[in-house]
Amino acid sequence: MQKTWLAGLFATAALAGCASGGATTTPSLTAIAETAPTEQSDANTALIVPRANGGGLIIGSSETTGIELYGLDGARVGAIASGAAVGVDARYGAPAVNAWVVATLDGATNQLRLFELNAETGIGRERTARALPVGFAGESLCLYRDARDQTLYAFALGAAGQVAQYMIGERNGGFDATLVRELRVASEASYCTSDDATGDLYVAEQGVGFWRFDADPEAEVVPQLIDAVRLGHITEEAGGLAVYNAGTANYLVGSDASASQFHVYDRNNDHAYVGSFTLGAGASVDSVEAAGGLNASSFAFSARFAQGALVATDDENDGGTNYKLISWADIAGALNLSAGTAQDPRTPPQSSMAIVHPLTETTPVETDGDSADDPAIWVDRNDPTRSIVIGTQKQSGLYVYDLQGRVLQFLPDGRMNNVDVRDNFRLGSQAVSLVAASNRTTDGISIYRVDSATRRLIDVADGVQPTGFLDPYGLCMYRSARTNDTYVFVNGDVGTMRQYRLNDAGNGRVRATQVREIPFASQTEGCVADDETGVLYIGEEDVGLWRISAEPDGGTVPTSFATVEANDALKDDLEGIGLYDLGGGRGYLIVSSQGNNTYAVFNREGNNDYIGSFAVLADAARGVDGISETDGLEVLSANLGGPYAGGIFIAQDGRNIAPQEYQNFKLVPWSVIAEALDLETRQ
Repeated sequence: MQKTWLAGLFATAALAGCASGGATTTPSLTAIAETAPTEQSDANTALIVPRANGGGLIIGSSETTGIELYGLDGARVGAIASGAAVGVDARYGAPAVNAWVVATLDGATNQLRLFELNAETGIGRERTARALPVGFAGESLCLYRDARDQTLYAFALGAAGQVAQYMIGERNGGFDATLVRELRVASEASYCTSDDATGDLYVAEQGVGFWRFDADPEAEVVPQLIDAVRLGHITEEAGGLAVYNAGTANYLVGSDASASQFHVYDRNNDHAYVGSFTLGAGASVDSVEAAGGLNASSFAFSARFAQGALVATDDENDGGTNYKLISWADIAGALNLSAGTAQDPRTPPQSSMAIVHPLTETTPVETDGDSADDPAIWVDRNDPTRSIVIGTQKQSGLYVYDLQGRVLQFLPDGRMNNVDVRDNFRLGSQAVSLVAASNRTTDGISIYRVDSATRRLIDVADGVQPTGFLDPYGLCMYRSARTNDTYVFVNGDVGTMRQYRLNDAGNGRVRATQVREIPFASQTEGCVADDETGVLYIGEEDVGLWRISAEPDGGTVPTSFATVEANDALKDDLEGIGLYDLGGGRGYLIVSSQGNNTYAVFNREGNNDYIGSFAVLADAARGVDGISETDGLEVLSANLGGPYAGGIFIAQDGRNIAPQEYQNFKLVPWSVIAEALDLETRQ
């Protein structure tokens, strides 16, 4: 992480002063209007929202009065008691109300407070269901609404650089918040803003500069430095931030508070700097100095604000701190910026991504870091509700869970990476279910049988079954419909895959014998074998997906059917692969696209054509977070009863964030995936 931040700093330093188009001088503009001063000259941040009967409403924050409301003429029209409000933001219609949900950070108690506001009447009421302390000295706040499922999040900023992300939901008729992620900058985080359409979060670190984060709580934390104090265009103090999104015209505005300037960056061109402006005095409006919080909207509020407006906090207004309103058309004209298309903030952005939610999750593993990896499912044919999930812990062993996610067994037998299961292996006089796992401690294949009565695993390996790899990775099993033989495929850390036949060793034990080797050019891991059609599917992590005959005499040259380069839905690494069996050779392949936290679906039959993708996001009502950075997955069409009557999807969660715990596995009914992507369910 430190290297990433430093790389951003040096990149910004190298580009400082190199404007990409735009103005070469710093024009001075004049605000069109200003609000009355806050009661005790303690304005913080404000935003402007449309009103149904025309015009707009300015929602401001005051450390004395709380939330203050103003018309476009600047007159105060109301207030909502909300403590010492040090930040304010709002979204329309989320969660589940036909009004503005207003969030503020009460600096006196350092708590989040949530309100419902009717912009037409100016009447607001608190809807906070319980006390929501953030646990640090609050500086500011902003909201983000995920376009994929409209979940609302709040970011609370702290004086020591804290950036705490909360998921907003409903509870007992009110609004609740759950901490889902904690970000960090090195020093005071003073302001933030987000763009619901793009998922960008911007944070102003007062003494350092402007940062960009991914607002998705499941995303990898890789901050991007947009501009830096002294190394870039900011002189000494990074102030407020605002996003102006008008589609093709998409800009970030940042306050250079110490220089009383406003810098503009083109978000459609990798945040290239396009110019700066100042706000001078007009006939009835004074200049803006030491600007604090900012907000922007492209909505046409009136003829004077036909292209939207920028709201700037004036911390040194002659009559007391207040908010200035600047026409975006004036800014665009001065800096030669495009106008774009107005966006109505009451209409949330939509995403075409299919979204599902997990039903439950397993108990987290016992160690931190990269630990849980790959699941498999053993089906109890006599009572499918007693089926078990077998999950690898690649730091220590194997877990066995029930369908409610509770631990039934833990085997500390080594660093298990991938696992799979097959029924009807003839061991002595019994037909048993075998479980095989790649063991990175022994560099071998660990083999167990399932005790159906106790739902426990019993070691049946005839000693260590070596793979010949220095570090075995992926593993999957195959039962041949032609010969009834059972096989294990294992790949190593050099791309090569090897196939082993499992044999009864004659003493109640099982032995593995290598029968084939399949070379690949780079790292492979995820694989699944189709027992009915005799096809093996393999994921080459950075390249794409392959298929080859699963029979030992099936050759050594696989066929490519999907690549990362050719399919924009696939973002490496490609990890886990599962098969949903509809019968008759029909069904679906599910692949973990780890680079964008989605799951790609391909046809089982024909040329394995791509169908679509889905993401698994948090279920606020159940308190189960989404799934991200997935390594292994499994999907099954067997009827497991109840919500899993149509089958089940299970995936490893690389970031178990709500609450923040060690990694685990999430369980999703197949029925919700089928509905989201209009897929079939096995009857």
